[in-house]
Amino acid sequence: MTLAFPGSPPTGHTTLIVGTAGHIDHGKTSLVKALTGIDADRLKEEKARGITIDLGFAYKAMADGGILGFVDVPGHERLVRNMLAGATGIDHVLLVVAADDGPMPQTREHLAILDLLGLARGAVVLTKSDLVSASRLAEVRAEIEELLRPTGLAGSEVFAVSNVTGQGIAELEQHLLLAQQRQAPAADDGHFRLAVDRCFSLAGIGTVVTGTAVSGRVAVGDRVLVSPRKLPVRVRGLHAQNRESTQGQAGQRLALNLAATGLEKSDIARGDWIVAEAAHAATRRIDARMRLLPGEARDLAHWTPVHLHLGACDVGARVVLLEGPALAPGASGLVQLELDREIAAWHGDRFILRDQSATRTLGGGVVLDPFASATLRRKPQRLAALAALEHPTPEGALQALLALEPPAGVDIDSFFVAWNLPPARRQAVLQAVAHRSLADGHVSRLFAPGQLERVAASLIEALAAHHTQQPDSPGLTPVLLQKQAAVKARAPVFNHLLSELIAAGTLQRAGTNLRLAGHEVALRPNEKALWERLRPWLDEGGIHPPRLSDLLARDRTLHRNQVMHLLDKLARFGKIYAVSEEYFVQPKHLHTLALAAQKLAQADPHQRLNVKDLRESLAMSRHLSLPLVEFFDQVGFTKRDPEGRKIRRDATDMFGGHSGA
Repeated sequence: MTLAFPGSPPTGHTTLIVGTAGHIDHGKTSLVKALTGIDADRLKEEKARGITIDLGFAYKAMADGGILGFVDVPGHERLVRNMLAGATGIDHVLLVVAADDGPMPQTREHLAILDLLGLARGAVVLTKSDLVSASRLAEVRAEIEELLRPTGLAGSEVFAVSNVTGQGIAELEQHLLLAQQRQAPAADDGHFRLAVDRCFSLAGIGTVVTGTAVSGRVAVGDRVLVSPRKLPVRVRGLHAQNRESTQGQAGQRLALNLAATGLEKSDIARGDWIVAEAAHAATRRIDARMRLLPGEARDLAHWTPVHLHLGACDVGARVVLLEGPALAPGASGLVQLELDREIAAWHGDRFILRDQSATRTLGGGVVLDPFASATLRRKPQRLAALAALEHPTPEGALQALLALEPPAGVDIDSFFVAWNLPPARRQAVLQAVAHRSLADGHVSRLFAPGQLERVAASLIEALAAHHTQQPDSPGLTPVLLQKQAAVKARAPVFNHLLSELIAAGTLQRAGTNLRLAGHEVALRPNEKALWERLRPWLDEGGIHPPRLSDLLARDRTLHRNQVMHLLDKLARFGKIYAVSEEYFVQPKHLHTLALAAQKLAQADPHQRLNVKDLRESLAMSRHLSLPLVEFFDQVGFTKRDPEGRKIRRDATDMFGGHSGA
């Protein structure tokens, strides 16, 4: 593709992305033109009004083959959102201050934003220095140095220049050349990510997006996603640093010509991301560390409405304070941001918060967990997990997460996506951190060595103590067992360990209870003899058990109270299931019935069990089918709703661990 952008510097050398910042009409665009010869104002309205409205871009080839890429941002207070859209990927800042005006409101706001974004490399440029006296220059310089003192830009060099006469431009160019030479190549070991700051369509070319590559590499022909929409597209053409290329990498300004069936310019907008397929991370809830600017007049209250700026996006959000009812000016704290719509975000991304009317900057911070949950978000264990995620390396963060008690496990795939780690880096992390892996459905969870064994031992000890104290009890329900265990575990971990212990024969199901395998029901001789008479009759029906009244009619020597006492005792110990007062089903047969019900629900368009379908598929009488599904509801296997009955637990997990009668 051929894109008509000004300039055509070479590629293949170190790139330095330079961003301007400062008050309106302080000469930012004129400074870029003085340095590059390129007018970054590209809109007719910008040229007519003499101010920058949207982002402008220019490039300069250095003598050693390196490249300076300039992002010129607007200075008007109502255009700060556009300034923020251009801040992603900036390596070096030029804070522009007119010597005649000195620092102005947007100077201070832009400086605060730069500090919140963690930008600590740059210089101050005093423009219009030819219009003021030496004493005025010294006065403005001192004022600027005082403003910089509490920020990451403290101690930055100050250059007095004139965009008209060229005074000081050569010295500034030399400063940028040295900064470019000292610039370390951007790390490209993550999956590709590019924050879209422009999207347009060119005749004969199609849809083009531009932005700074934050991580990874991309090449012509690659299949990528538009995030957060997860729209698949192909890179048909590519410009790196304003020149046609076959590939681009982190740290470069890129223009990507994207193709997909039916793709329209309106399908992509500023604020979207172009990412490798494995890096897609859409979210509507973010946990983060936030700092409130010290100049705020009042505390930040819980549930404050704000504008969130992350990458090039601007989205409405609410601030959920996780550590108290308010956040004081100048303080930092853990927060959850509930967003009005989905965006893409990753661990370590910097963000800015502005007030609801978008007239002032409140503060900013860094993303800790882009996949946050609204449940248990203020609990001590969750706050400890967020503290672990503040570790600067994924190895350290994972180690700290695994050490948390009670063990919840780390969803390792989500962890790797959040940290944007490619396969080789993932493997290195796993080799560096000792762990045990546990498959939880489609999710793989990691635990610290010995954690799961301690939980399992605690479950066994709790059941053993219960059997000792109450030998006639059939055991404990899963809920009671989880409460009585000394070592606690989150529900998914607990359920998985139960399945493992049952499969290993350590635990057995006793109806809806759990017991140790060695704990058996003790029948007295007369009860044992009665059971030997009843069991063949219950067995012969299989999944169609006889009614109790039919059994009593078959043998007139049986007494109903005596039979009911025995069946109740057997039901409490899980030897049989009391489906109703008339139907008692052997565990293996109930497991078969539950599997059939589950299969029918899975085949249903609404994933629901219909009692009529169950009855017809198993040739079952109405007298049994209705009590059976009501029993399933009662024990929590199913839950009834207007569309039918939803399967809540797996049939084998719930009924498959029987010990037989």
